[in-house]
Amino acid sequence: MSKGKSWLRTLIELVEVFFNSAQSGKQGRTWHQHVVPYERGWAVRREGNKRITSKHQKQSTALRKAKSLARKYKADVIIHRESGGIRDRISYRE
Repeated sequence: MSKGKSWLRTLIELVEVFFNSAQSGKQGRTWHQHVVPYERGWAVRREGNKRITSKHQKQSTALRKAKSLARKYKADVIIHRESGGIRDRISYRE
């Protein structure tokens, strides 16, 4: 029976290592929302994502959506200028 227990312990350790390494890769991700110029309007994009979360004709509409998401996930909103530079940052972290 000791061989069975040692095999089980080894399996448990392997599973723990796998899950711990999977979680450590996600720790660097944030929910910060960027309001960025996009085509002929504005878009909301989560920090680190290539994909656009939502598209809007007006910056104010995109900003409203970004603020809503940032409040939900306790993150920041980073507002960009038309040139791409950062204009402002609003924090909803507690």
